[in-house]
Amino acid sequence: LDGVILIDPEALQGRKVFVTLSCTFRYGRDDMDVMGIAFRRELYLSTRQVYPPLQDREQGIHTKTQARLLRKLGDDAYPFFFEFPDNLPCSVALQPAPHDVGKQCAVEFEVKAFSAESQDAKVRKRSSVALMLRKVQFAPDSEGAAPSVETSQDFVMSDKPLHVKASLDKEMYYHGEAVKVHVSVTNSSSKNIKNIVVSVDQVSTVVLYSNDTYVKSVAIEEFGDSVSAGATLQKTYTLLPLLANNRERRGIALDGKLKHEDTNLASSSIVKDGVLKEVMGIMVSYKIVVKLIIGGSVEVGLEVPFKLMHPKPDAGKHSLLHLNEMVFQEFKRSYLKGMIDDDEDGNVSGGDDMAPKEK
Repeated sequence: LDGVILIDPEALQGRKVFVTLSCTFRYGRDDMDVMGIAFRRELYLSTRQVYPPLQDREQGIHTKTQARLLRKLGDDAYPFFFEFPDNLPCSVALQPAPHDVGKQCAVEFEVKAFSAESQDAKVRKRSSVALMLRKVQFAPDSEGAAPSVETSQDFVMSDKPLHVKASLDKEMYYHGEAVKVHVSVTNSSSKNIKNIVVSVDQVSTVVLYSNDTYVKSVAIEEFGDSVSAGATLQKTYTLLPLLANNRERRGIALDGKLKHEDTNLASSSIVKDGVLKEVMGIMVSYKIVVKLIIGGSVEVGLEVPFKLMHPKPDAGKHSLLHLNEMVFQEFKRSYLKGMIDDDEDGNVSGGDDMAPKEK
């Protein structure tokens, strides 16, 4: 993670400038506290001093993007660099209901620049500027075998069982891709199947605090197919799991989004070897559920797991951003002169008439 911050040294009045990279898991509002447990936990925090620089700017190793920005912005621009730890979760959030207020349950990443006398000083909003980041995980180059599940069900007063098999063409699907479910039914029993329901279920588990699990059908179809006693059925059903069909539903897991972009259903979580699931915040998985409705409360079902992710982008196309595609966040507080500050305590970051301008 590389960036550049533009500083006005005179406005700092001797204070230092720091940049932090943080990963936070939020499970409720910041002011919520139940039995001494805060519903906000910082999973990762790293701080770098950017100004005064700890080494000569020309001696540092810069990426091509940083080098272009430093030439463009001049001598008061300073580079910073962070390396993402391997064990951090991806950006994911649970969709709030339309009437919900406040922060949503989410894993969030943020880069924040602030001016203070030391990095441990209390950071005031008027002396900081922040950018939200999104960490995503792309589909691996290789995938497992095409999933297939089958089951048999015996019934009282029936000599032979009902046999059902469901299979997919592959294990990995991309967002926006239709999922074809191949269903085979051999009904050797004396029961009549009245309907077949096929759905894509999203399973979200909040592993950090409570291990709560939310199961939501993000695509469901009742096809009305019937299979009488002694008959068979071979059919392919097509489902399309999309956020567009679930925007008003509370608790649907979404990939983390940036303020100027839309998002999609959350990608499947893939945990690397040696990483504890407990620090992943929210784990997401998908499964196809096939239900055969026989009558009353009797049904026969099976579940076929699969993965839903983004394809890995072409590295060559994303190696170097154009300057007009970069994300800038500008912060000027000179118009706040005479206003009451947001925070009376902590490390004051300069006079009300002079505040740092940072990018």
